[in-house]
Amino acid sequence: MSVFHFKQFAVDQSGCAMRINTDGVLLGAMASAHSPKRILDVGTGTGVIPLMLAQRFPNVRIDAIEIDALAADTARRNFEGSPFAGRLKSWTVSLADFEPDSQYDLIVSNPPFFLRSLQNSDIRKRIARHAEIGFFDQLLVGSKRWLTPTGSLQVILPTSSVGLFGQKARGDYGLTEKEIIAIRSFPDHPPIRHILRVGVSPVSPRVDVRAFHIYERRGVYSQMYRSLLQAFFLAF
Repeated sequence: MSVFHFKQFAVDQSGCAMRINTDGVLLGAMASAHSPKRILDVGTGTGVIPLMLAQRFPNVRIDAIEIDALAADTARRNFEGSPFAGRLKSWTVSLADFEPDSQYDLIVSNPPFFLRSLQNSDIRKRIARHAEIGFFDQLLVGSKRWLTPTGSLQVILPTSSVGLFGQKARGDYGLTEKEIIAIRSFPDHPPIRHILRVGVSPVSPRVDVRAFHIYERRGVYSQMYRSLLQAFFLAF
């Protein structure tokens, strides 16, 4: 089905190489900020993350950039058809070419999740799913330039990439790790994803580490997952 219905908005996925997935909705529901005024979503795809953030933060204005013109146009239509249309804007532009007109309190990204892997033959799926290390560098450079002094970059990454990303953030760009959320399918399984929060403010006395699991057992969502997405999913 090409249209995914949430409680307060709908997302048309037609024209998008990367459709709505668990990673995106987890980041949209878990990204944290204190009364943000401006947010940037890098690689917005369908636009689901900005729509979720617009619902959570009623006074925020969100820019969403997407290099794939068809996906950017789909995100734009989703924004225009939502209750938050006046606060959302989609840009068809690469991260390297984007020049914002102000700083952001929060930058989020559900980046391409395959790194140094066999690439899909479909060029649009390849762009959506496969990252080069240079993309991480561009994201970190942009975040250091565009974040407010108390702002943060928050990304959801496969376990295989989170160490490299954290190392680059700390060692190459002087950013500070603030929080790590280890996401598991089941309570006793190893993490499959991490949400990493980094900022430009001085080193924190400690990094907050949290655990989150999606299922209690096969076919049964955890209470924490249900509570997190209750404001969004019709099923909850």
